[in-house]
Amino acid sequence: MKFPYGLSDFGTLIGEGYWYQDRSDRLAAIEEAGRQLIFLRPRRFGKSLLLSMLEHYYDLNRAGQFQALFGGLAVGRKPTPLRNAYFVMKWDFSLVPAHGEIADIEAALHQHLNDCVSDFAQRYCDRLPGPIAIQEGNALSSWRAVLTAVSQTPHKLYLLIDEYDNFANEVLMADRDGGRERYQTLLYGEGLLKTVFKAVKAAAGGMGLDRVFITGVSPVVLSDMTSGYNVGKNIYLEADFNDLCGFTEAEVGAALAQLAVEGGGWSAAEALATMRTFYNGYCFSEDAAETLYNPTLSLYFLDALRRRGRYPRQMLDENLAMDRGKLIYIAGLPHGEALLIAALSGDDRVVIPQLAGRFGVADVLAAVKDEPFMASLLYFFGVLTLAGLTSFNECVLRIPNLVARGLYVERLRERWLPPTGLDRALAPAIRRLGQQGDLAPLADLIEQGYFRVLSNRDYRWTNELLVKFAFLTLLFDDRLYMVVSELETDRGYADLALIVRPDMRRFEALDLLLEFKYLGLKESGLTGEQVRNQSREALAARPEVAAKLDEAAAQAADYGATLRKRHGLKELRAFAVVALGVERLVWRAL
Repeated sequence: MKFPYGLSDFGTLIGEGYWYQDRSDRLAAIEEAGRQLIFLRPRRFGKSLLLSMLEHYYDLNRAGQFQALFGGLAVGRKPTPLRNAYFVMKWDFSLVPAHGEIADIEAALHQHLNDCVSDFAQRYCDRLPGPIAIQEGNALSSWRAVLTAVSQTPHKLYLLIDEYDNFANEVLMADRDGGRERYQTLLYGEGLLKTVFKAVKAAAGGMGLDRVFITGVSPVVLSDMTSGYNVGKNIYLEADFNDLCGFTEAEVGAALAQLAVEGGGWSAAEALATMRTFYNGYCFSEDAAETLYNPTLSLYFLDALRRRGRYPRQMLDENLAMDRGKLIYIAGLPHGEALLIAALSGDDRVVIPQLAGRFGVADVLAAVKDEPFMASLLYFFGVLTLAGLTSFNECVLRIPNLVARGLYVERLRERWLPPTGLDRALAPAIRRLGQQGDLAPLADLIEQGYFRVLSNRDYRWTNELLVKFAFLTLLFDDRLYMVVSELETDRGYADLALIVRPDMRRFEALDLLLEFKYLGLKESGLTGEQVRNQSREALAARPEVAAKLDEAAAQAADYGATLRKRHGLKELRAFAVVALGVERLVWRAL
C-alpha cells in the first residue's frame, strides 16, 4: 500500500496506485446541490484533493482518460451526465502572497489569475476559436476574453476556487493592524478581490460560466463580499456532505486491516484504538450520523506504519502546527483564555446559541469578542467541533480529539509557566512521577509557584478545576501518553488519566490516574501560614483532610479498576490528591 500523504493531485494518485478513499459517489449529490457551491473545512482536511477530483472528472480534455481515472471508483460504474462536459479553470488563492503594499498584493492577484488564464488557453487551444488575449496587469479583462472564447463553443466553464479566504486568514494570524487596511482596500467598495467575485457572479449570469465550486476554511470573506458574490450556496453544514472530506472509522479500520496483512509488529485493533483517541471526533453537521478522522493526520500515521512498521513518534504532524497560531490569537482576546479552559474542562462544555455563519474581518479585528463568536472561529479552524444540541436547541461544541487537546494545553502552558527555575525543574519532576511513581517533586513545583500563577488569572476558577488544570497542563505529553481529562469509566469520570501509548510500552513508564479534591482553608480550620508550616503527613492526618482523601481514594479505586480491565493495565499507579487552598498538596498513593 502507498498512502498519498501530502499528495493532492488526483491524476497522480490514481495513476500511480496510491490508496484513495473513494468520494466519487458524491458527485451526483454535488451536481444536484446547486451550480455555485461553497464548502468549508479546516486546513489540511482534503479540500484540494477534492477539487482535483472534480477537475479530472469534469474536464472535457480528459474524456479519454475516464476509464483509467474513474473506472475502479463508484462513479465509474454509474457516471453522471455531466462527466467530461466542461472547460475547467482553477484558481488557488493560497498562491497569492498576502504581504507587502496593497499595490504588490493586487499585482500578485492579477498575475495569478493571468497565469490561470494562460494555462487554460494552452490546455484548450485546440477547442477554442482562437488565441485568448491576456492583458498584463488587468486579469479581469483576460477573464472576459476567456468567457468570450468559451461562448463560441458548445461547452461551458466550470470554475474551481481553492482557499478563497486565504488572505483573510493571513490577516487574522499576522499583522492585524496593517493587514486590516490592506484587506479593506482589496475587498470593500470597489476593491479588487470584491470586483473579482462580482465578475464571477456576472459570468454565471449567461456569459458561459455554468458551475462554481469554492473551498475555504472560514466564512469570514463571505460576509465582506456579500454584495459582490451573493449567489453561492453553503453546503458545509449539510449532513449529506459531512464526510465529503475526512475518513470514517470503518474506512480507517479497513486500511489498517489491509496494511496489517503486509506485516509489522503491531495490532490493527490497537492501532485503530490509538488513532481513534488522537485523530477522530470531527463533526460538521448537526444531523451527521458519525464523526470523522482528520485525513492528513490519518495518512501521516498510516504512512509511518507502512514505511517504518511503527507509529509515528509524535502524534501531531508538524505540518499542522500552524493551528497553534489560531489558539494564540483566541487566547489573546478578552475572555479567550477562559474559553480554552472551558473547552478543556471536559467534554461538551462549550455551549453557544448557534454557530456564527457570517462575520467580516472588521468584526474579527475590532468587534467585541463574545464566546459564541470565538467558539465559532475555533469550530471553523478545526479545534472545536459539533457535539450535538442541548434540550434548549443550543449548539454544543467540544475539542475533537487528543491532538487538538494537546494544542490547547501547549498554548495555556506557554502562557502560564513562568520562564524561571520552575520550567527547568518540570522535566525531572515528571520523570520521577512517570517512572518511579513519586509525586513529591511535581507537587513541590506546583506549590512553589504554579498555583500562584494560576490563581492570579483574571477570571474565577472553580477550586477543584484549578488543581486539575495545574496537573493537566504540566503532565500532558503525547510522546508517551494518551492524556485524558474527564475520562469516562463505568462509574463516572476520572479527573486525569495518563495511559501509556500501546507502541510506547517498551519504555519504562507507568500508567497514572489522579483524582482531585479541594479543601478551602476555612473548611480546614487552618490559616495559610499554618498550612505552609506543617508537614504533608501532619496535614493528611487531620480529620477534614483525611475525609477528602478517603473520598478521592474511593473514586480513584473504582476508576482504576475500570481502567485496568479496559486497557489490560498491570502497573497503574493511582493517587488521591487534595489541595488545601492554593497552598499545599497532600496525597495518598493507592
